[in-house]
Amino acid sequence: MRLGILTGGGDCPGLNAVIRAAAIRTIRTYGGQMLGFENGWRGLFENRTRELDLAAVSGILPRGGTMLGTSRADPFRQPGGVEALRAAIASHALDGLLVCGGEGTLAAAARVSEAGLAIIGIPKTIDNDVPGTDYSFGFDTALTTVVRAVDALHSTAESHDRVLVVEVMGRSTGWLAICAGIAGGADVVAAPEEPVSVEETCEVIRRRIARGRDFSIVVVAEGASFKAESDGRVVEPPVRVDAEGRRRFGGVGELLAREIEARLGIETRTVTLGYVQRGGTPTAFDRLLGTRMGIAAVDLAHERNYGRMVSLQGARLGSTDLQVVRQGPRGVDHELYEVARVFFG
Repeated sequence: MRLGILTGGGDCPGLNAVIRAAAIRTIRTYGGQMLGFENGWRGLFENRTRELDLAAVSGILPRGGTMLGTSRADPFRQPGGVEALRAAIASHALDGLLVCGGEGTLAAAARVSEAGLAIIGIPKTIDNDVPGTDYSFGFDTALTTVVRAVDALHSTAESHDRVLVVEVMGRSTGWLAICAGIAGGADVVAAPEEPVSVEETCEVIRRRIARGRDFSIVVVAEGASFKAESDGRVVEPPVRVDAEGRRRFGGVGELLAREIEARLGIETRTVTLGYVQRGGTPTAFDRLLGTRMGIAAVDLAHERNYGRMVSLQGARLGSTDLQVVRQGPRGVDHELYEVARVFFG
């Protein structure tokens, strides 16, 4: 058995755990070979490869990022992309291709699979928004980073009687914001799935001040939306797009901070964690989940059970139809947001 593997989209902790596990499983268990494609789909188009033998994957388990590199290249934005992929897979005599990516990369992989190529999906993202799996590796490490930051900011906010607005990643979903708000003891959380108004946010802060708590921590997802104010005005975050035409997030934290300070007269600062959420050594949970997913993906390929995505349901690792990712991002359950609301103010 000869397999290929690529990592696409944004990097996240745990990718190297997958690459290592997939290569070792292929070589030791099935006597096969593993070929890595550099910089996502681009590696297939440009024939940029690395033979992933045991020496190549030695020592990569605790490293963040991906040894193969990544990109947001999309085969469906490339003229004749699917046929070029088919030719590349054939030229390397691959039995199948393992595609490790988030919601965007896996949606492209699902379309490639539908075109008849032998694809196995492996969900990775710090946003935790891939449909069909309860958790994606990368999320736990990012969440741990955010919670540590919120913990550290509590002392500064309390010392200076400030409101601190912490903007976190997540694109159009609020998994990071809501889970960090609960685990970090935030006083308000704003997320795309559960719009609040700025007035409601300020009211929570007023209640805290009335109780003698002259500081607050607000965690806001970068893609958060806001309900209309009593005067009908809607506070909208800036909208920008990148070179691929995808929406670029960021700036909602500063916007919210200005509104809070103007309405309450309290010094309000913004902390945007940015790319630090993606980086660093993966947690034990993400190393374990990435390892399990890498092994499971190779097992699916050995069974020639292509067109599947490895998925975690509860504590059980299984697989689901890869086409499920085309449903779009998986939002946060309302019940989880209601847990966060218990602690507002």
